[in-house]
Amino acid sequence: MPKRKIPDVLSEKEQQKILGVFNERYFSSQRNKMMIKLMLDAGLRLSEAINLPWQDVNLQTGEIKIKESKNEKGRIVWLNEETLEKLKSWRRRQNEKVKEEVDLVFTTKTANQLGPRNVRSMVYNYAEKAGTTEKDISPHTFRHTFATDLYRRTKNLRLVQKALGHADISTTQIYTHIVDEEMEEAMKNFRGKVRG
Repeated sequence: MPKRKIPDVLSEKEQQKILGVFNERYFSSQRNKMMIKLMLDAGLRLSEAINLPWQDVNLQTGEIKIKESKNEKGRIVWLNEETLEKLKSWRRRQNEKVKEEVDLVFTTKTANQLGPRNVRSMVYNYAEKAGTTEKDISPHTFRHTFATDLYRRTKNLRLVQKALGHADISTTQIYTHIVDEEMEEAMKNFRGKVRG
């Protein structure tokens, strides 16, 4: 069986660099930053982010219901306090700017839905601006980064599987390989220069 390609994930520093290039004075910039933050903090797929309705977001508890996608069962994810506050701020901004009833969390100024191609292009441009182009960064990179960070933090593969909505845990196991590779790299370099 061919070995699965290990996906690129972002370090904490790279995540901060990308989130740091947005000028939130602009509507689209605040929206784009919020979308990337949601992918990084809740593991949303691009399709889930652009189709997410406000009715599935609880702005009191930080609970988000993700409807079924890719023939997998729906799931529930939670936001931390900081991300939840930013989402509330985005909701207020969107209500001020868009002069009609808004169903979706992420829209254009005219309440239209965002297209996946435009979001991919936006992510690439901001990654370039942040100087993180040595990695192949796409919206899915944020989901991989979320999963890897959650696995590092919890060491609980079942929890990561549930957060991502994977039907089969073998799909989730790729994240153990990322952490294993990092450990191998760290140990090979560990004290190598000291001994001589």
